[in-house]
Amino acid sequence: MSDGPRVAVVGAGISGLAAALALRDALGSTARIDVLEGSSRPGGLLTSRSVAGVDVDAGAESFIVRRPEAVRLIERLGLSGHVVTPTTRRPAVLARGALQPLPRPTVMGIPATPEAVAAVADADDLATMASEPDRPWSWTPGDDVAIGELVADRFGRSVVDRSVDPMLSGVYSARADDIGLRAALPQIAARLDAGAPSLTAAVSAVLPPPSDAPVFGALDGGYRTLIDALVDAAGVEPRYDTPVTAMTRDGNGWAVSVEGEPDLTCDAVVLAVPAPAAAALLDPDATQSVSALSRVQVAGSALVVLALDEATTLPDHSGVLVATGEATTAKAITLSSQKWPHLGIGPRLVRVSFGRLGDPVDAVADDELIGAAVTDLGLVCTLAGGSAPRPDEVLDAVVQRWPVGLPRYGPGHLALVAEADAALPDGVATCGATYAGVGVPACIARAQVAAARIVTHLTADAPGAGGTMGT
Repeated sequence: MSDGPRVAVVGAGISGLAAALALRDALGSTARIDVLEGSSRPGGLLTSRSVAGVDVDAGAESFIVRRPEAVRLIERLGLSGHVVTPTTRRPAVLARGALQPLPRPTVMGIPATPEAVAAVADADDLATMASEPDRPWSWTPGDDVAIGELVADRFGRSVVDRSVDPMLSGVYSARADDIGLRAALPQIAARLDAGAPSLTAAVSAVLPPPSDAPVFGALDGGYRTLIDALVDAAGVEPRYDTPVTAMTRDGNGWAVSVEGEPDLTCDAVVLAVPAPAAAALLDPDATQSVSALSRVQVAGSALVVLALDEATTLPDHSGVLVATGEATTAKAITLSSQKWPHLGIGPRLVRVSFGRLGDPVDAVADDELIGAAVTDLGLVCTLAGGSAPRPDEVLDAVVQRWPVGLPRYGPGHLALVAEADAALPDGVATCGATYAGVGVPACIARAQVAAARIVTHLTADAPGAGGTMGT
């Protein structure tokens, strides 16, 4: 019999593993932490693929360095020496049929001045934006609206399509009309709640000061380096190809049903899985949580990673975001060999992203996606003044799909999360991209909150550690 509590962590993505590490730190070496993963590998959306013999991140590739959570975790794991920052090349936006400098300064594409979007917005909308501070304005504190609706009303539709949409699509796999202000841009919502007299004033107030400091970082060995280090530090041995099918109350603890195996008797459970999976696993008595999580929509997406001959000439950008209405299938192209110094030697590596909320990307065959990726890259190269890559320059290509990808952070999303959290049974916590942000730092932060909830539950009845101990 174990001397400490037994906790099941369902999901071995960044959230599940970060939660496992936080649990280990708090509960010590005697705790038994079972990490159960339905797929054949750890990492979740942080996966890598081999392309022309090079291991490349085929999910998220970077993290925001201005948030502390990922930076601190990397330091804790002894990986700080592996952090790299982007080259000085800048991204472009494909808008109005041409490559334009990405609008700046903005807050996720929302500008504070017409000059920031002068190259992409229509003349009438630039005039609308210039007059916005003097136009009638009404905002009720607590309001939540779609970002696209708000920006179109105050600044014009072309600002949404050509500045806001490209930024938000790359982060949330959804257009601005599908994303709520309060969940995605709480800092602007807070300024409006506090009485900002216009959208221009609210955006101006939250723009970061000009800085040459890098915004993003990555690991020179890819995210797999972080995942492997997390597994080691947490002292866990994840069980792969182990789908969890149900969980039911068992005395003071939980019986976790694993396909083809006896139930695990645990004191607590962390559900580190997407909202639909969490809703399906929660005890049927947790009706409010199940109902809230069932209402969270998810967007499927796909990524094509291309390896090109090292002599291939690419545009002198770090990548290209695509405005709404352009003649491409892709939503974004990352010129990885141009963006990251550690990828600048060897094959030219390019990541081409597909899929926004509602797009039928799952119905597109792999060879069609690869063809679209090559075609869209060719268009970008041509618009940059070069030529499309020849067929013999494409050395390799892989497709990575995410049928259940990112959650929709729509209007009212925070209320859904609060409803789900408030009704969770004792001894159960949730984490992942659904709850408090889709980026890696946000997922780490939520995982640590989930672990703290479990620790509080387990220690509430100390010294018994809160329930039946697993064997």
